[in-house]
Amino acid sequence: MKELTKAEEQVMQILWSLGKGFVKDVIEQFPEPKPIYNSVSTIIRILEKKGFVGYTAYGKTHEYYPLIQKSEYQRFFLKNFVSGYFGGSFKRMVSFFAKEEELDVKELEELVNYVKTQTPKNDDES
Repeated sequence: MKELTKAEEQVMQILWSLGKGFVKDVIEQFPEPKPIYNSVSTIIRILEKKGFVGYTAYGKTHEYYPLIQKSEYQRFFLKNFVSGYFGGSFKRMVSFFAKEEELDVKELEELVNYVKTQTPKNDDES
């Protein structure tokens, strides 16, 4: 999987939220000033070549849909981000953001509790 450009990611965010749509549907979701039709169409075709988007043809019109789930791309992107900026250490990343956001002890405890509740239990621990 390749990392998306900012423009590609914008289009994918829209397609993930829509589930599927035509180019005009994607354009409608953009804030003003809206991009031109040909630009969005080109980005979608690039995403198709990269394997992120599929389509259903209705004559000359295409309805596009994501082939990659948002959560799958999030995992890929985060692993690359952590690897590139924090030497692959999630601990360093969390430490960095805790310092940057000046989290207090209570907020850090809430974060730890959140992570504990979101982490799947190991079946061996039953």
